[in-house]
Amino acid sequence: MSTITTEAPKVQHSLKPSAGVQQYDYSNLIPYQHPPETNESLPWSELVTLDLEDFDRPGGKERLAKQLEHAVHHVGFFYVKNYGIADEQVQQQFTLAKAFFELPVEEKEKHEVDYANADYNGWRRPGRRPIGNAFDNIEIFNIPKYTYPELLQAHLPEIKTFQRALHTNVVLPLLRLFAIVLQLPDEDYLVNQHTFDKKSEDHSRYMIYHPRTEDEWKAADYGKKGGHTDLGTVTLLFRQPVAGLQILGEDGNWTWVSAQPGTITVNLADTISQLTGGWMKSSVHRVVAPPADQREYNRTGLLYFARRHNDTVLLPITDSPVLQKAGVKPRFEGNVTMEQWVKAKQTLQLNPKIAEERYAKNGDGTVEVLAGFRDQKYKE
Repeated sequence: MSTITTEAPKVQHSLKPSAGVQQYDYSNLIPYQHPPETNESLPWSELVTLDLEDFDRPGGKERLAKQLEHAVHHVGFFYVKNYGIADEQVQQQFTLAKAFFELPVEEKEKHEVDYANADYNGWRRPGRRPIGNAFDNIEIFNIPKYTYPELLQAHLPEIKTFQRALHTNVVLPLLRLFAIVLQLPDEDYLVNQHTFDKKSEDHSRYMIYHPRTEDEWKAADYGKKGGHTDLGTVTLLFRQPVAGLQILGEDGNWTWVSAQPGTITVNLADTISQLTGGWMKSSVHRVVAPPADQREYNRTGLLYFARRHNDTVLLPITDSPVLQKAGVKPRFEGNVTMEQWVKAKQTLQLNPKIAEERYAKNGDGTVEVLAGFRDQKYKE
């Protein structure tokens, strides 16, 4: 992915003066520009990079699966490159994200998340979740399947094309590689649970971390309390030069994930772990305060979340020799569908008071999400 590191003014509105239906054309949107990368020396994570161009070559899938074995079992994070999406398409999505977050609050709140019912699609305003002695600085728009702000409605065809391309070019090949790693008899076993057009909770996301002052970061404990796992199958994260993403290693230490040119960062999430009885690792990660030389910038994110069909029951796969040898067991007490799991975890994520009460009730730093499965607060 091409990267623009020219420094842009911190406050630069994306909508140029215009009138009529043409106001949301790209010709009337100021292009997004990536902030410069940090010059600080940080303890970076060492992650494997998969070249997806190798997938269709003779023996390519097997080579890629071999590369993945350690990453999916022990790390839960890796990069992919050569994923068949033009740089221009990616740049357009970042530009739309920038333009969306600069819309007036009155426009964005027309599409606000239904917090009480754990419906996460739409706009999530910043400042709802306590962090230390402060509140979060994160603003999100999860792109739904039904109603859109005018800005995004004007670009719906390319948004949908972008989503489908990510699913086809990245998610489905990865699912086939996972099947090979697990030695499943059917290479399409996981693919068949992730068809694009069947009802699921797949979605793309625009996300922005607004800058904080030093006092504000201190009050928020520099983001160190934010360790979590994602709830789906895999999360795709496009390159963002503002450092902040960290992963928790098996050694108990946090390391930084670097912005590798031309790559998408992939992390495994809860349900791929649940279907493998924990053998595939749902990686614990967080976003902390950027290095000092990047703290003046917005940290804009472009993500895609892949999730199983809503009616999939999250029981361990039974015909994997790898999982049989590991003796994996179900992680739920009874049958739980993907739809039930999403609603249960989103109830905690979208309603801080409910989460706080349930954590306090248990008193040991864990909380039951659903059917005996417990989440926890992670090391700071």
